[in-house]
Amino acid sequence: MTDTLTEPAARHVVTNPAILYFGTPVVLVSTRNADGTANLAPFSSAFWLGDRAVLGVSHGSQTYANLRRTGQAVIALPSSDQADVVNRLALTTGHPTPAAYKLARGYAQVADKFGRAGLTAVPAQVVDVPLPAETPIALEAEVVAFHSEPGSDGAPVTELRVVRVHAHPELLLPGRPNRIDPDRWRPLIMSFQQLYGLTPRVAPSRLAAIDEEAYRR
Repeated sequence: MTDTLTEPAARHVVTNPAILYFGTPVVLVSTRNADGTANLAPFSSAFWLGDRAVLGVSHGSQTYANLRRTGQAVIALPSSDQADVVNRLALTTGHPTPAAYKLARGYAQVADKFGRAGLTAVPAQVVDVPLPAETPIALEAEVVAFHSEPGSDGAPVTELRVVRVHAHPELLLPGRPNRIDPDRWRPLIMSFQQLYGLTPRVAPSRLAAIDEEAYRR
């Protein structure tokens, strides 16, 4: 049997990227600090399955410490025209004593993360964490599990259950209050450390042709 990967016509080459960020939504994760103030941090390692959100959260971050202590968060999704909001939060930490490695990378301690981002903090309805009014989508969430521990070799993965979804009304399908219109929703995407937006729809999908309500748990 011929190994097609060794044929002259093969178009792939073997490569070894340090990261595999082929394209995921950027999120802003809001948590509650021990002194009662709010922390807000950008993340590019996020995906969803059913009502579960999965985040890659560094064990040394203020967000991780807050999630461990309170078990609550708001996961906000900025739109593609809010890249400046994300960039204003880059290289900032809410930790009162930033780790040496963060200081070496140019991080600065910022107490008012919402103010730094230019966002308005409004109360959530289920969790005791504020959500940013200006992001088109905000998900109230509670921690389900931490899938790795500090010092372990596993990726720092935190699983949360989404308990309430907030959306700007212009994103909803007319007459369908529980459906986000994908033609109106334009998330901010991280692809190999650069920010992108979505193009208009290129084709109808046969991969996901069932009614969305069939996914409801």
